[in-house]
Amino acid sequence: MRSQDGEVEGRPPYLHCMLAGGLGGSAGDMLMHSLDTVKTRQQGDPHIPPRYTSLGSSYLKIFRQEGIRRGLYGGWVPALAGSFPATCFFFGGYEWSKRQMLDHGVQPHLAYLIAGFIGDLAASIVYVPSEVVKTRLQLQGRYNNPYFTSGYNYKGTTDAVRTIIRTEGLSALFYGYGATLWRDLPFSALQFMFYEQGQKWAHQWKGSRDIGWHMELLTGAAAGGLAGTITCPLDVVKTRLQTQVHPGAGGLGPPPAEPSNIGAVKDGHATTTAEASQKLQKRLISTSSPSTHTPKPGAVTLQTSSVITGLRLIYKSEGIAGWFRGVGPRASWTSIQSGCMLFLYQSILRQLEMYMPTERRELV
Repeated sequence: MRSQDGEVEGRPPYLHCMLAGGLGGSAGDMLMHSLDTVKTRQQGDPHIPPRYTSLGSSYLKIFRQEGIRRGLYGGWVPALAGSFPATCFFFGGYEWSKRQMLDHGVQPHLAYLIAGFIGDLAASIVYVPSEVVKTRLQLQGRYNNPYFTSGYNYKGTTDAVRTIIRTEGLSALFYGYGATLWRDLPFSALQFMFYEQGQKWAHQWKGSRDIGWHMELLTGAAAGGLAGTITCPLDVVKTRLQTQVHPGAGGLGPPPAEPSNIGAVKDGHATTTAEASQKLQKRLISTSSPSTHTPKPGAVTLQTSSVITGLRLIYKSEGIAGWFRGVGPRASWTSIQSGCMLFLYQSILRQLEMYMPTERRELV
């Protein structure tokens, strides 16, 4: 048996890891979905002045005007449809690559880091398209929403997918893929490296494989919060790149204070009376697990698609503080989501081991 840095005595089957990861990940995402919706509204609000400001008032306003299912939990169907298979792929890819590297003598911290990259890369094929649909449905809220004009107006998930493919092409479902990977690959890698190290310390401190639910929650939450804080600059630049309007691309600038010039809704998108929507640059709403940065009025327009250039421009105009805008909400979200997901992951693994026992080949 090998119990030091290089993995503990037996390993659960890959199928167990994937099922536990899928159930834990989707449960964590559903738990935090309403916060994701509020942040999406704040990020994508085209009105001046903005309709959604503080977190509390935004929650209350969406709840009162649109309710829970189509308001705070708008887009939950594509969110759930993407979350379960994506986290199944993530944990399958993570466990397989981690075990391969540990068995070949790779230093454990490096193995956890690289395995986190590989797992998130495998999951991204599923979660990016689902997040594009989810985010647009979150932003629009109710169909024919009388309270908020977002530029999107789909009847439901199926209508959204059909309309996006028909009007924008299949590639639109993968919009922001590169920027998403720039943020999420480092986050997942750091999250699981911190989590594995935290689990190791907890096992040593308790002197047992059973560290208790308190430590399970703490190690997962600490790993997610720390990784979310470190990757906040990538979150900031990703949101800026995906939500800015580019006047140089033929756009007409930000929308007016009152949405009175919005005409008929056609093919899922609002149009102006003068067909100006053909000239307006699309507002590129952030996708993937919530970007918790909300650009302030007057934030520098990056005019680039490069993450590195974006980071440099933000630093020049706003300094280090610009890189860490919204770090508090981001750390809170990633901490809670990570704690819930990883706690459920371990709990479900134990239940699967009890009800679906398998022989374990111990490492000698």
